[in-house]
Amino acid sequence: MNKILRNMTGMGGMTDQVIATDFLNTAKSGVRNLSMAITESATPELRTAFRQQLNSAIETHGKISQYMISKGYYHPHRLDEQLQVDINMSETAMNLTQQQ
Repeated sequence: MNKILRNMTGMGGMTDQVIATDFLNTAKSGVRNLSMAITESATPELRTAFRQQLNSAIETHGKISQYMISKGYYHPHRLDEQLQVDINMSETAMNLTQQQ
Protein backbone atom coordinates (compact mmCIF):
# COMPACT_ATOMS: atom_id res chain seq x y z
CA MET A 1 0.00 0.00 0.00
CA ASN A 2 1.50 3.36 -0.91
CA LYS A 3 2.04 6.12 1.61
CA ILE A 4 -0.86 8.28 0.43
CA LEU A 5 -3.35 5.41 0.75
CA ARG A 6 -2.03 4.51 4.18
CA ASN A 7 -2.46 8.08 5.36
CA MET A 8 -5.93 8.31 3.84
CA THR A 9 -7.08 5.14 5.61
CA GLY A 10 -5.48 6.18 8.89
CA MET A 11 -3.22 3.14 8.89
CA GLY A 12 0.12 4.96 8.65
CA GLY A 13 2.85 2.44 9.44
CA MET A 14 0.37 -0.10 10.78
CA THR A 15 0.13 -2.13 7.57
CA ASP A 16 3.55 -3.74 8.02
CA GLN A 17 2.62 -4.66 11.56
CA VAL A 18 -0.74 -6.09 10.50
CA ILE A 19 0.86 -8.17 7.74
CA ALA A 20 3.61 -9.43 10.05
CA THR A 21 1.10 -10.32 12.78
CA ASP A 22 -1.05 -12.24 10.30
CA PHE A 23 2.03 -14.06 9.00
CA LEU A 24 3.08 -14.94 12.57
CA ASN A 25 -0.37 -16.30 13.38
CA THR A 26 -0.37 -18.35 10.19
CA ALA A 27 3.06 -19.78 11.02
CA LYS A 28 1.85 -20.71 14.53
CA SER A 29 -1.15 -22.45 13.03
CA GLY A 30 1.11 -24.33 10.63
CA VAL A 31 3.29 -25.57 13.48
CA ARG A 32 0.25 -26.75 15.41
CA ASN A 33 -1.34 -28.46 12.38
CA LEU A 34 1.88 -30.19 11.34
CA SER A 35 2.41 -31.45 14.89
CA MET A 36 -1.04 -33.01 14.87
CA ALA A 37 -0.48 -34.45 11.40
CA ILE A 38 2.68 -36.22 12.59
CA THR A 39 0.76 -37.96 15.37
CA GLU A 40 -1.93 -39.12 12.93
CA SER A 41 0.35 -40.26 10.09
CA ALA A 42 0.01 -43.84 8.90
CA THR A 43 3.53 -44.36 7.55
CA PRO A 44 7.08 -43.55 8.67
CA GLU A 45 7.72 -41.82 5.34
CA LEU A 46 4.81 -39.47 5.87
CA ARG A 47 5.93 -38.71 9.44
CA THR A 48 9.41 -37.90 8.13
CA ALA A 49 7.99 -35.54 5.51
CA PHE A 50 5.81 -33.81 8.11
CA ARG A 51 8.77 -33.49 10.50
CA GLN A 52 10.81 -31.75 7.78
CA GLN A 53 7.93 -29.36 7.13
CA LEU A 54 7.49 -28.82 10.87
CA ASN A 55 11.16 -27.88 11.27
CA SER A 56 10.82 -25.41 8.42
CA ALA A 57 7.65 -23.94 9.93
CA ILE A 58 9.37 -23.53 13.32
CA GLU A 59 12.31 -21.78 11.65
CA THR A 60 9.93 -19.46 9.77
CA HIS A 61 8.08 -18.66 12.98
CA GLY A 62 11.38 -17.76 14.63
CA LYS A 63 12.37 -15.44 11.80
CA ILE A 64 9.02 -13.67 11.82
CA SER A 65 9.16 -13.31 15.61
CA GLN A 66 12.64 -11.80 15.46
CA TYR A 67 11.57 -9.38 12.72
CA MET A 68 8.57 -8.27 14.76
CA ILE A 69 10.63 -7.90 17.92
CA SER A 70 13.23 -5.80 16.08
CA LYS A 71 10.48 -3.50 14.75
CA GLY A 72 8.79 -3.16 18.15
CA TYR A 73 5.63 -4.96 16.95
CA TYR A 74 5.97 -7.93 19.28
CA HIS A 75 7.03 -8.07 22.95
CA PRO A 76 6.84 -11.73 24.00
CA HIS A 77 8.81 -11.13 27.21
CA ARG A 78 7.14 -7.85 28.23
CA LEU A 79 3.42 -8.42 28.63
CA ASP A 80 2.77 -4.81 29.66
CA GLU A 81 4.35 -3.54 26.43
CA GLN A 82 2.56 -6.17 24.33
CA LEU A 83 -0.75 -5.24 25.92
CA GLN A 84 -0.22 -1.61 24.91
CA VAL A 85 0.61 -2.64 21.32
CA ASP A 86 -2.55 -4.76 21.20
CA ILE A 87 -4.69 -1.95 22.64
CA ASN A 88 -3.30 0.50 20.07
CA MET A 89 -4.05 -1.91 17.23
CA SER A 90 -7.59 -2.49 18.54
CA GLU A 91 -8.24 1.24 18.82
CA THR A 92 -6.98 1.80 15.28
CA ALA A 93 -9.25 -0.97 13.96
CA MET A 94 -12.25 0.46 15.81
CA ASN A 95 -11.52 3.96 14.49
CA LEU A 96 -11.37 2.62 10.94
CA THR A 97 -14.80 1.01 11.26
CA GLN A 98 -16.31 4.19 12.69
CA GLN A 99 -14.98 6.28 9.79
CA GLN A 100 -16.88 4.25 7.24
